[in-house]
Amino acid sequence: MSTTTIIQSPPQFETKDLKVFAPQTYGDWRDEFHKNGCVVIKNVVSPERAQYYADKQIQWLKKFDLGFDENDESTWTADHLPVAFKGGMYFAYSAPHEKMAWEARMEPTVIEIFEKLWETKELITSFDGMNISMPRRTDITWSPWPHCDQNPKRKGMQAVQGLLNYAPNGPNDGGLMLMRGSAKLFNEFFAHKRESFDHEDAPPPEMKYMDLFLFSKKDVKWFEERGCELIKVNMDPGDFVLWDSRTMHYAKFPEGNQIRHVQYICMTPREFATEEALATKKECLEKWYGTTHWPHCNVRAASDPPMRDGKVCSKDRSEPFEKPEITDRLLQLAGVKAY
Repeated sequence: MSTTTIIQSPPQFETKDLKVFAPQTYGDWRDEFHKNGCVVIKNVVSPERAQYYADKQIQWLKKFDLGFDENDESTWTADHLPVAFKGGMYFAYSAPHEKMAWEARMEPTVIEIFEKLWETKELITSFDGMNISMPRRTDITWSPWPHCDQNPKRKGMQAVQGLLNYAPNGPNDGGLMLMRGSAKLFNEFFAHKRESFDHEDAPPPEMKYMDLFLFSKKDVKWFEERGCELIKVNMDPGDFVLWDSRTMHYAKFPEGNQIRHVQYICMTPREFATEEALATKKECLEKWYGTTHWPHCNVRAASDPPMRDGKVCSKDRSEPFEKPEITDRLLQLAGVKAY
């Protein structure tokens, strides 16, 4: 693997919808999505397939040889786990390119969701991470961080995020909180100057280019006063949830007995991407780097090493434990091969 500095494609701040959808009734999940900015799609993969992915994630944690045991709650601590963000989000260690991550992205029923949504078969995917969250952890602090993954300078629908759920996910199991209906109020909210909330998990000032805006409690109330509803998304194994990147959301800390298992997946039409962005994606794939949630722009490599106690984690990796099979289909989704 090369050690040269990777090219970063600059952000493109479009100020309108990247795709205009004619008003119509679809007769499927798209009706709810276009109404509320989010939707749960049931049974996208079988429960057996979901269990396969959950098992693979547990195996992945054990490969670090830090003493993690899914059956021993005393090992559900940072000392026994690879370094994560917000207690269970894994973007480092080449995790976005593990074979299991690519298998999830390439599930035909997952791709079909984005094909139906964007009305094209020519898609590219983000190189996103996964979430494996242990419940009832006492070694981490947790505070909600309502946010959206779209820069206020971008107007209109420009990206749609998703996650494939692998384990039972009820009210106490942690998981996704969504402000239903908030995407449609995005332009109205940001018509006035807004300051991103100074949250403990906020990125440093030099990262302002990121597609991230953190909402304060006052902001949350603003949306609720205009009819939006904050909901906990409960899901069965094999379900998929889709949300407009303008939607306010955050992860709820798991308090029950169930480990949370999900893979984040986002796809957009290839035609949205510049040649520069596609070149960056190619480099990220070659170096096994993850990216932001965005497939087609602001493709900034997640190349910073995981830090443990002020030092680079001794278990840091520059390639996946289990590499994906590099097929023509994978290269198309990666943005490397043309359709």
